[in-house]
Amino acid sequence: MPRKPHLITILVAAFAAVVAMQPASAFSRVKDLVDVQGIRDNMLVGYGLVVGLNGTGDSLKNAPFTQQSIQTMLERLGVNTRGTTMQTKNVAAVMVTANLPAFAAQGTHIDVSVSAMGDAKSLQGGTLLVTPLFGADGQIYALGQGPVAIGGFSAQGDAASVTRGVPTAGRISNGSIVEREVSFKLSSEHSLKLSLHNPDLTTATRIAAAVNAYLGTKIAEATDPATVDLQVPTSYPSGVVGLLTDVEQVKVDPDQPAKVVIDEQSGVIVMGADVRISTVAIAQGNLTIRVEETPQVSQPSPFSNTGTTTTVPRTQIQIDDSKGNKMTVLHQGVALQNLVDGLNALGVGPRDIISILQAIKAAGALQADIQVIG
Repeated sequence: MPRKPHLITILVAAFAAVVAMQPASAFSRVKDLVDVQGIRDNMLVGYGLVVGLNGTGDSLKNAPFTQQSIQTMLERLGVNTRGTTMQTKNVAAVMVTANLPAFAAQGTHIDVSVSAMGDAKSLQGGTLLVTPLFGADGQIYALGQGPVAIGGFSAQGDAASVTRGVPTAGRISNGSIVEREVSFKLSSEHSLKLSLHNPDLTTATRIAAAVNAYLGTKIAEATDPATVDLQVPTSYPSGVVGLLTDVEQVKVDPDQPAKVVIDEQSGVIVMGADVRISTVAIAQGNLTIRVEETPQVSQPSPFSNTGTTTTVPRTQIQIDDSKGNKMTVLHQGVALQNLVDGLNALGVGPRDIISILQAIKAAGALQADIQVIG
């Protein structure tokens, strides 16, 4: 006699099935939604030389700034090259960029990016000489130096050439040492501002409400769609650092406006989940006329004394007016899935969907903003 399943087993299975049918949670951490004003990176830039290239550097005739830089560098080392003609192609002038992280201490190593300025063919095998990196205030914050690693290559022969990636740009891992710190005393702050990555009034209000509910006191307030003010309690354990650690882990359900983003260059369409349309009927059709010319040669019979060789034109014309396409009705208040299903039912591609969405918006039936990029 078969054994009946236990009641608890049945309940567990039923509960698992119900959970599986529930939509995935859209809650995110505050840490992933905001930045703390004052805790930010700083951009650095510098000009330097990459040496040791195997004949793939700048041609000094076309890049006079490279020759001037070489002469200046050698003069600092006690070598006078003024008035001489240089023909080396093993040196390239480059721009060096880096991001100085917040609270980066003196002596910390950071990555740098190196990009050629002149007509160098490749930076493969090159080494960046000591390059000062400046901030927006003109002060030196780091020094960069080291071998350049590139992700591409270039090979050329007499009749063909192959290039993969960008051989004139590379990166030096831990290639810069921080020489000056950006002063910011986080522990002495009495109030903080949380800046939303995607400004939204509903999301800002939800963040403030969630933080107040988690801490049991009203210390957060949404002042505008992009900012939430946070007052630091004087008696909070571990001070500002402890408060931010706790606030960052609070879960919030972010809101987003109904928006359709269109990239006309690549044909990419991205629609938000809250995109809605009013009742509208859609028909799509294209008139395509294809003309093909296939001329044929007509020749007289062999050994014939009469007749001449002539070309006989042959023309084929095909007309496609999309008679098979039908009209689709999209009813009021349909969700994103219904909208996509209705457009797919028409058998149209991304390019035509872009035109259809713009036409629906022009008719006032699309309750969403359309943002065209590219």
